[in-house]
Parts: sequence; C-alpha cells; structure tokens
Amino acid sequence: MGDHRYAILGDIHSNWPALEAVMTDAFAQNVTQFLCVGDVVGYNAEPVRCLETIMELGCVTVMGNHDQYCSSSAPLDDFHPLAAEVVRWTRNQLNDQHLTFLRDLKFVRRVAGFTLVHSTLDMPEKWGYVFDALEADANFNYQSTALCFHGHTHVPVVFERQKTVHRMHFSRLQLQLGTRYFINVGSVGQPRDGDPRSAYAVFDPQLKTVELRRVPYDVEATQAGIRNAGLPERLARRLVFGK
Repeated sequence: MGDHRYAILGDIHSNWPALEAVMTDAFAQNVTQFLCVGDVVGYNAEPVRCLETIMELGCVTVMGNHDQYCSSSAPLDDFHPLAAEVVRWTRNQLNDQHLTFLRDLKFVRRVAGFTLVHSTLDMPEKWGYVFDALEADANFNYQSTALCFHGHTHVPVVFERQKTVHRMHFSRLQLQLGTRYFINVGSVGQPRDGDPRSAYAVFDPQLKTVELRRVPYDVEATQAGIRNAGLPERLARRLVFGK
C-alpha cells in the first residue's frame, strides 16, 4: 500500500462547492491519493467542473449508476423522475472526453490490497442498496479483500464481519486483523443522513485507521447553481437538511 494516505470520496453528484471544500480538507489531512466510489455526476449543476477535477487529480474511480446513465442514451424507466430529469440535462453538458471517461469506468477496482465499488460486489451492475447487515452479508461472500469502500446510499456506515455481520456508525475506525469491512463513505454532494455537511473518508494503511470526515460547504452556492440551471427545486431544498 506504500506510504499513501487515501481520501475516498463518493456520490459527488456535480456539487462543485462541496467537492472543493472536501479537497481542501483532504489536502490539510496530508492525503496523497484520491479515490472515488462513483457517481461523480447527477443531481447538481456542475458536472463538467467536477468531472474535470476528478480527471486532473488522477482519482481512481469506479462506475456509479448516474455515471453510467449520464454517459449513455439508455432509457430512464428505472430512475426516479427527479433524477431522470437531471440525467437528461447532464447528458447535454458533457463532451466526448467526459463521456469516454465515464463509459470506461469499471464497476469494481482493486487498489493496493483493498477494493472499491459503488453498490455491491455480488452484482455491481444491478445497483443494489445496502442499508442493513443482512444486505451486507451477501456482499461479503464476494469480498476477497479485508477492506472494501462503497457508496450509493449517501449514508456513511460500517459493516463489519467476523463470524456475523454488524452495522455501526463511525468517526474513527481502528481496523482489526481477521475482520472484514464494507465501509460506506457517505456523500460529498448530497448527504442523506440528516447532516448537510459533505462526507468522505481518510484511510491510513500505516496506522490501519479509517476516519470519517464531515466538511461544511457553501450550500447556497450549490442551490443557486441548481436554480440557474432550471433543475428541480426539490434538489436545491434537500441539501439544507441532508436528506
């Protein structure tokens, strides 16, 4: 794993003020490598700026469902109407370079002995949600590394497996030998755990720690962008409540 300290971001969702605040915080934490568990785009109004920043950072990124749909012409029958409206809008913002970057993303990536996925390892292309220990149990059957980071629910939580699977919230986690972890890093761009601050994680392989970071950002600037783009008002309002 080298001497890297990793910032693991997820569900950025085109929220540039949030991404900028998280990057500033990550650099202050002496992070040396950025990773992303998917959904760089969708929901908010600055997909190009967020995508180009992720590309410039050399951020190892896996495919999220919004990344997949925003870079294809697939029908949006399975999407919530609000999300589908933004997907159509986002498709019109992206150039060929952006589309190629998104289309080339893998569903699963292994980095220095740990794993990244957006949803689950058992069926990563089906975009299943993991909210409880029972749902996480299926994932562990396909998890070959002790540590896997994921996103998709926008709710930071740890699933820990020894003999059984336990779900727990965390601020700073000390990794234990013989235990496997499936860690949701929360959302940079649209938190849904009742805390409107951006969430991301810092993984230090030397100390064997994973820290959940919460970072305030300029919510009003993101809201203004949503409104100026003519995107649904509900997407602007929800950011204040972290729901």
